[in-house]
Amino acid sequence: DKVAVPLMLLWATFNTLDIMATAQIHMYTDGSALGNPGPGGYGIIIELVGKQYFKEYAQGFEYTTNNRMELLAVIVGLETLKKQPMDVVVFSDSKYVIDSVEKKWVFGWKAKNFKGKKNPDLWERFLTIYALHNVRFQWVKGHNDHQPARSPQPCTWVRHVSPPMQPSPSVQSAQPAQSTQSTQS
Repeated sequence: DKVAVPLMLLWATFNTLDIMATAQIHMYTDGSALGNPGPGGYGIIIELVGKQYFKEYAQGFEYTTNNRMELLAVIVGLETLKKQPMDVVVFSDSKYVIDSVEKKWVFGWKAKNFKGKKNPDLWERFLTIYALHNVRFQWVKGHNDHQPARSPQPCTWVRHVSPPMQPSPSVQSAQPAQSTQSTQS
């Protein structure tokens, strides 16, 4: 049974001229889980600044958490970039992801082998791809109907989709569609 997963991908309500002038890639990410934990998914829009290029990604999972989906959206988005290093601004409403990186918590967690921390499998995967790019994060308020300036279809990005459901990413697996186990955070 498929679940409707809201994929609210974000656009900033603040002045982004300084960010847009220096960044090559804008990445809008969101993740959620109904029931938390429960069925969920993530969505990503990648925009090449100054070009007519958009790429959208989404994937659903049978049993997962909000935090896992928020983090997995950023990971998958960065993993889709073919050239390295790229200058990337990630727009997200996830304080979990943004604060963990911007406040350098995740680097301390790694130094302590993620002892007592949730989602170490995804954080390890994140750190691997994060190291290959120049990434900045911009927090935006969630569920505010903002969209990219060059969105191919205005008003389509706060929408309900039913992506193919996959087993949830497991703590042991770095590949989200290969495990039948689930984790919580």
